[in-house]
Amino acid sequence: MKPTQLIIARTIGIFVVATGIVYISWRWAFTLNMNALWLAIPLALAETYSLGEAILYTFTMWHARKRPSPPPARKGLSVDIFITTYNEPLELVLKTALSAKYVTYPHKTWILDDGQRPEFALAAQRIGVGYITRGAEWEGKPRFAKAGNINNALFQTDGEFIAILDADQIPSPGFLDHVLGYFEDEAVAFVQTPQEFWNVGKADPLGSRAELFYGPIQRGKDGWDAAFFCGSNAVLRREALMALGLSAYTRSSLAAVRRALRRAKTQAQELRARWHRANPAAEHVAVDVLASISRCESGLRRGKPLADILDRLADDIVESQQIEVALPDDMLATLAQIESEITHIAGEQALVINPMRTNSITEDMVTALHLHAMGWSSIYHHEVLVQGLAPEDLKTMLSQRNRWALGTMQVFFTQNPLLMPGLSLGQRLMYLSTMTSYLNGFAAVTFLAAPIVFLTTGIFPLNADPVTFFAHFLPFFLLCQAFFQVTGHGCRGIWKGQQMSIALFPTWIIATTKGLVAAVTGRHMAFSVTSKTKSESNSGFKWIVPQLIAMGLLIVASGIGVARAAFGAAGLSSTLVSLGWVAIDMALLWAAVSAARYRGPKDSEITAPSLPQHELLAALLTGSISSEPNTLGEQLANLRVSPSVPMKDDVAIGPNVHAIGPVLDAHAALALRNTVAAELGSRLDGREKIILVDVSEVTSASPAGIACLMQTLHLVRAESADMRIFGVSQALETANLAYRIDGLTHVYKGLAEAQAAHPSGSARKPALHQAQPSQPQTSQPQTSRLQTSRLQLDQSAAPAVPAMPAAPGESGGADAIDMTLASEALNAS
Repeated sequence: MKPTQLIIARTIGIFVVATGIVYISWRWAFTLNMNALWLAIPLALAETYSLGEAILYTFTMWHARKRPSPPPARKGLSVDIFITTYNEPLELVLKTALSAKYVTYPHKTWILDDGQRPEFALAAQRIGVGYITRGAEWEGKPRFAKAGNINNALFQTDGEFIAILDADQIPSPGFLDHVLGYFEDEAVAFVQTPQEFWNVGKADPLGSRAELFYGPIQRGKDGWDAAFFCGSNAVLRREALMALGLSAYTRSSLAAVRRALRRAKTQAQELRARWHRANPAAEHVAVDVLASISRCESGLRRGKPLADILDRLADDIVESQQIEVALPDDMLATLAQIESEITHIAGEQALVINPMRTNSITEDMVTALHLHAMGWSSIYHHEVLVQGLAPEDLKTMLSQRNRWALGTMQVFFTQNPLLMPGLSLGQRLMYLSTMTSYLNGFAAVTFLAAPIVFLTTGIFPLNADPVTFFAHFLPFFLLCQAFFQVTGHGCRGIWKGQQMSIALFPTWIIATTKGLVAAVTGRHMAFSVTSKTKSESNSGFKWIVPQLIAMGLLIVASGIGVARAAFGAAGLSSTLVSLGWVAIDMALLWAAVSAARYRGPKDSEITAPSLPQHELLAALLTGSISSEPNTLGEQLANLRVSPSVPMKDDVAIGPNVHAIGPVLDAHAALALRNTVAAELGSRLDGREKIILVDVSEVTSASPAGIACLMQTLHLVRAESADMRIFGVSQALETANLAYRIDGLTHVYKGLAEAQAAHPSGSARKPALHQAQPSQPQTSQPQTSRLQTSRLQLDQSAAPAVPAMPAAPGESGGADAIDMTLASEALNAS
């Protein structure tokens, strides 16, 4: 916003707040109809809520900024572009992948296939991009939808920066060049760009562009260092995400251990009470277990490593049962339950550390919220650099908006920004303004009901003559509209945004209610993927039945009101006010009717981004990729495999010892993971498996390196093996102070101490953070989870030169292409 425009906006904003306070004060003090408080109070509350939203919007716009151009992108940065997909068509994903591949700034492109489709792996290899899917460690574990997909890829790549794209979003060649310069400020965690859609016409009946949000609102939030991460079209700093994941791990691990110890103490006390005097041996065992739990609680208070605490407790429970007297069966079962829970804390998850937050279906917003709370900054770059596909029918749009609202309200009730430490006042209010906007559904019901009640019954919710009412109301109302026009100068979606806030009131009410229930019950909500194909339903009107009922009631009430006024049963002035009110309600609700009538964009409205011409020919190869098992297997057999993380001096391999060099970053940790996977895979012969990792030479440890190291430990333990870290390192000591890495394992001082250490619980049975045993892999009986991850990494690495089709007439098998068909398809594209 230009300085002059900002001054005008601030001035109008001050008058908006002032006139709004005068109006609401007058409403509460002098106008409530005491004979109809059941209607008067809800209406006054709804108007008060609207004033609150106006104040928050004014606050948002106070520092609205138009950023200058960022510095040029520094050469040599490493970037991974993630393309997330679950059930989208192969052709759609490949268009995005090809465009991402030809983004001009040097980078790696990865297709993150959460659908685990072999034909996608083959197609990715053919066009020369990486392919990542989930490994065996995810079997039987919560997947966390898109957040889990991204987290899985974060532990299989090592770029300094991550660009996230949805499966349908085509980046421009200069996407990275235009935003990487912002990261010269080391405090910047992410840069968000607008969402634009190439299948949406100027009318935009579904309100997909959200121009009010991606215009003045995001600029306003940016002014308060609270720009929102919107899940795609964004670039994030890996270290910021990993630091967030480590910090969240510390909090969640401590909380999980405390809960487990409390439950164990309760169960042990019940055992002691049950067998008091009836079975002295059983009572004695219960007393011993209680004493061990007390020692664990004391160690927790003193900051002892969590792994040591729980391993000791598990050992004590096992040893307490080594007595000559037989213990009651129910006691043995309870002790086994306690020991199992202690040794499987957090074992129900595939990843011990989740950089992208997984506790909400709006993983983008809650991740940004926590990054801001940690002190990271954000940037909103107001330039369209990516274009995608918007929903083309009302059903899909409502499903998308419901997910946004549901996840946002869940966060509102569970992680309210007003109570979260670390946020500035401006950041708290920026998040609050977005969250409370979904409460508008309840206010909308009141605004719709009030004129209906008066026109049909004559009960008016306020006592005021029209002149006095308009004298108080109109200044506030007109200034609000002027404020929208000034702050949204050049934005075409201001009226559409106001319409949708009222027209979708059933969606907001349902989402708010479900979000509250989920927060109270702790229920995890399912993530719904936005469909990229049009719904088969020919009519959208069945999805707006509440809106149609409301419009019908308004029309009927208007007829009754006119008749009542004509026969003198109602005041003319009050009737006219109510009819004007009805007209505004109908104009707002009409957006739902327009959306229901929408049948998708016309051909003239679709301006698909262009792809590199020579690459389109390669993309056509996917037309010959068969999904038949036999044919597909033959095609996959020709995949060229190259190492995902080239070995450097970061990790030196010795006899049974892996020494990490001076830098423990994502690259070094991934190299360690690959070599450990190979070593572990060669030891699947029933012997004790111990991995020794020397960190004594580490002088620099990044959050990404530590997080990947901890994930390797997690996967090693999932194989009932033991990984012991040793070496005195100031960098690791500093990291431990920040992130409590000793929550996973003890860091030994030297090799001799690590070798002589008592076997951890992992050698006895699953240890801290180990996954529950899964069903044996019949297809790969000798492949470990960690080895499977390595194999997946190898296959995901793209060759330097994509495989090209054989020339027509040569023996190319599935690669042979009819050039005429290719030309026709190219022209059609």
